[in-house]
Amino acid sequence: MISQQVKIQEAVAFIRKKTEDEYPIGIVLGTGLGGLAKEIEIEFSLDYSDIPNFPVSTVETHHGKLIFGTLAGKKVVAMQGRFHFYEGYSMHQIVFPIRVMKHLGVKTLGITNACGGLNPLFRKGDIMLIDDHINLLGGNPLIGPNDPQLGSRFPDLCAPYSPRILELAEKVALDHKIKLQRGVYIALSGPCLETRAEYRMLRTLGADVVGMSTVPEVIAAVHQGTEVFGMSIITDECFPDNLKSVSIEEIIEVSNHAEPKMTAIFKSVVANL
Repeated sequence: MISQQVKIQEAVAFIRKKTEDEYPIGIVLGTGLGGLAKEIEIEFSLDYSDIPNFPVSTVETHHGKLIFGTLAGKKVVAMQGRFHFYEGYSMHQIVFPIRVMKHLGVKTLGITNACGGLNPLFRKGDIMLIDDHINLLGGNPLIGPNDPQLGSRFPDLCAPYSPRILELAEKVALDHKIKLQRGVYIALSGPCLETRAEYRMLRTLGADVVGMSTVPEVIAAVHQGTEVFGMSIITDECFPDNLKSVSIEEIIEVSNHAEPKMTAIFKSVVANL
């Protein structure tokens, strides 16, 4: 069986045929958040299907491209489309691009997602800074033999989301007069949206929003020593006593409408890193 390290090196070697540049900032674009990619001055892009050992996104709203370019004057590599546990991928496959990014020079990883709001003070269209998470996916990308070249056996997750960048983002939002929420993201496997009883449980556990991604990528990033910054767009209100049915089309519509606010904050944060 080919080791994870060998697979990573094969993918990196392929990309290095295209560029020898270092890209200090990595970006993961979530559902309906591809608009941020339009702000990148693109040097070139690669289809996931062309990169050795890369999974291929099966979600219609995820384009499946690795974009290389410049954002706010900084070199970035961006995933236009991510991988989810519900697609049938293993945790190792989900975080494979995060591992590759480190070898391309990524020191700071910005992660975005669309999620459901559990906190009754939040409303759809709000932007939330992720300051902590709860993993209920039923898996962890670090399970199995640990490769010390990737990171330590027992990484500390006491502060997985960079306090300094959280502080910077709040200042940036204030400068832009954009309202920001801040809270805890809880991840479930999906792909079905949760029941009223489940939403009630998740809120009791201390979660402010719920989604189906992000946490594996953050765990892998912390494991390998990459600084992490996370932002969510709240696309629907998951209040069990007033729950209404929602479609993926409605979720994407709300995400697209709120996306310019997230882009403004994200660009300013990148500019100040």
